[in-house]
Amino acid sequence: MNKFFQIAVIVAVIAGAPLFGPAIAEDRGDPGDRGAITANQMVAQTDARTARVKADLRLTPDQEKNWPGFESAMHTIGMKQADRMIAFRAERGQQKQQADVIEHLNRQANVLGERAADVKSLADAAKPLYASLAEPQKRRFASELIRLSSE
Repeated sequence: MNKFFQIAVIVAVIAGAPLFGPAIAEDRGDPGDRGAITANQMVAQTDARTARVKADLRLTPDQEKNWPGFESAMHTIGMKQADRMIAFRAERGQQKQQADVIEHLNRQANVLGERAADVKSLADAAKPLYASLAEPQKRRFASELIRLSSE
């Protein structure tokens, strides 16, 4: 159970990276120098990461049966994060003055609540896959998730 909790934490970090990574990148330098990443591009990045994890795991046919739930959860979370990022950009673009601190805290609480629900659904989806993996695959799965979280 402890290893599963570690995997859930790693997945949580990964799940949050697409939400904040593009925002951090946009704040550097002149935003006119590069186009903003689109929602479709954000989802495609999540899907590519998921495909890379699958390739690294080298699943057996029996393990393959547990993959679609995890893959679907990753895709759905990627779509939700992309939607939140686009909404955040639009809101930020409309703000002419500094937002009220209470409004900011309420928005932050909503985002964190949504992300918590996403991570829980991902943990639930990953559980059967993780349980079906052999020990070397479990280690590979964990290391791949850690590597992805640092991107």
